[in-house]
Amino acid sequence: MEEHFTFGHKLDLAHENIEMIPKIDYVANKDAETNAIAVDPSGKLGWEENSIAPWNEDRTEDHIVEVLTEQVSDAYLAHLNMMGISYIFAGQEQLNFRLVVEKLKKLFNIDKLMLEGGGYLNGSFLDEGLIDELSLVLVPIADAASNSVSLFETSSHLNKRQPVDFYLKDIEKLDDDGL
Repeated sequence: MEEHFTFGHKLDLAHENIEMIPKIDYVANKDAETNAIAVDPSGKLGWEENSIAPWNEDRTEDHIVEVLTEQVSDAYLAHLNMMGISYIFAGQEQLNFRLVVEKLKKLFNIDKLMLEGGGYLNGSFLDEGLIDELSLVLVPIADAASNSVSLFETSSHLNKRQPVDFYLKDIEKLDDDGL
């Protein structure tokens, strides 16, 4: 989200006299057709709009919903409120993704998520048993860098789960030798 949607924009949140904002969930747009869920535990994404514009005619505008921990600053919450960006809290210091999906269902009527966050987000959802389908696109490119993030990463605070079994439903050859 930071690289492709806020383009690294940094917010100036050094305002004085910011009132304390209760750490409760906030729904800014109950009527959004689609949502973009931004996992942002400490509140650093520099949003300048409250939605992500469609990039082709088949897409609708995605209302932004921030997933935060209670460590987020009042100044950041004030910014989200001012912008009309929804947010939910899912932990004091670390995110509880089971709580995230429960709140997304209850507050936004979201039944299905597509994870696009990378290895650590994927690993967190896998660790909490929240992935029931895996769709991979393979391209014939190899990266031998030792610091490359894998499809599912774990952090030291995550449980060490057993491997998760999926079954093969379909294979499709794509253009440019993708699979």
